[in-house]
Amino acid sequence: MTDEARSVRVLLAEDQGMVREALAALLGLEPDIDVVAQVPRGDQVVDAAVEHDVDVAVLDIEMPGMTGIDAAAELRRRRPGTKIVIATTFGRPGYLRRAMESGADAFLVKDAPAGELAEAIRRVLRGERVIDPTLAAAALAEGANPLTGRELDVLAAAADGSVNADIARRLHLSEGTVRNYLSMAIQKTGARNRAEAVRVAREKGWL
Repeated sequence: MTDEARSVRVLLAEDQGMVREALAALLGLEPDIDVVAQVPRGDQVVDAAVEHDVDVAVLDIEMPGMTGIDAAAELRRRRPGTKIVIATTFGRPGYLRRAMESGADAFLVKDAPAGELAEAIRRVLRGERVIDPTLAAAALAEGANPLTGRELDVLAAAADGSVNADIARRLHLSEGTVRNYLSMAIQKTGARNRAEAVRVAREKGWL
């Protein structure tokens, strides 16, 4: 088998063009890695992975169209053989938990040296799981997300300032149920109001 045949085919998904191109250039210096596709949106990940027959997808979290975490879950469903590496600026414990639940094989922060990303790509292909050790320790210290799925749905719907009636219509709930979910979310996050609860949930990576 030739060196070219053994090259790892990589997809980069990152909405910031300069960051994406820099990562592509750095990975391109590795003799066994070939960046075959780049996309700026999360909702383009699966189609690009299929079209270019990629071995590893390197995904940012915050992208237009679809988050990297949601894209990872969709990619895992549609193309289970593709390995998934989340590389993000936002090293939040909640993001790590959600990324692992979505099927990601690795979770790294972008301020790590480029060599670590290249090595993570090789390791996930060997069947290993790679997690930034500092973030892993923070996630353990943080504990599990205390919010239920429905509380998160209601909190997310409230993030744009929608009133209870609008949230109730959107989620097909009663206004009383919406109030109860918001009250529980506020209590569990230790917030004073719904806006602060949204902020706390986002900072933790739960939302």
